[in-house]
Amino acid sequence: MKIGFIGTGVMGNAICLNLLKAGHDLVVYNRTKSKTDNLVAQGATWCESPKKVAENAELIFTMVGFPADVENVYFGEEGIFQAAVKDKYLVDMTTSKPALAQRIFREGEQQGAKILDAPVSGGDLGAKNGTLTIMVGGDEAAYQDLEPVFKDFGKTVHYFGAAGAGQNTKMANQIMIAGTMTGMCEMLVYAKKAGLALESVLETVGAGSAANWSLSNYGPRILKDDYTPGFFSKHFLKDLRIALETAKEMDLELPATKEAEKLYETLVDERGLGDLGTQGLIKLWWN
Repeated sequence: MKIGFIGTGVMGNAICLNLLKAGHDLVVYNRTKSKTDNLVAQGATWCESPKKVAENAELIFTMVGFPADVENVYFGEEGIFQAAVKDKYLVDMTTSKPALAQRIFREGEQQGAKILDAPVSGGDLGAKNGTLTIMVGGDEAAYQDLEPVFKDFGKTVHYFGAAGAGQNTKMANQIMIAGTMTGMCEMLVYAKKAGLALESVLETVGAGSAANWSLSNYGPRILKDDYTPGFFSKHFLKDLRIALETAKEMDLELPATKEAEKLYETLVDERGLGDLGTQGLIKLWWN
């Protein structure tokens, strides 16, 4: 299948490499063209706009930063919907607003396209290893058609229902991660203040009932002062804001998630450290 991919950052680039490895013909676009150079070197074709990608592919994946970027990629002057998309598959993997996923679905349906929202979880390692978890909403028949392609870069793929359901599932995921990230950081701060051997604490805590993905993947990075982004803190703050905004629309209070949002606001907005990985939250306590 000829696949288009828009957004070749940390996650998107790794997914593209897995798609190339699986033998797909790939066309790519990214605002910063140099971030596609390694893909072009391995056989992908560069396109100069999202519209051109849509014109040259049967299946188009998008994975950009913020809802405003998603809106521009689909609805902008050189966006996907400026191309003839009838019978094409359009899949947004950006973590974005459920309401925007529903808007894209409605527009795509009017133009005869098959639309899915399919955000992912698993970070940079999951993207590189092809073991991402993929949460899908939208056209169920389209999901069934594309499940083999999802399996080229994901290990766990689930369909959750109508348009926006994938995004709502990702919000649930991010709410859970907010708790594990803040818990991990406060655990390390406490253990350090108590004079404990942090490597041994990680090993011990990670072997018991407090074990979790954030602890096992980001704890060791923190101890190595490695704050490179598997997932940007500024993007995680965006996700928390979407989760809280959507929860408010559902008349739902999430006090723990609100506290996590405040911490990441301090890191990103006040400290200017939004380009660190989410494990950079520890810098609110450690220099």
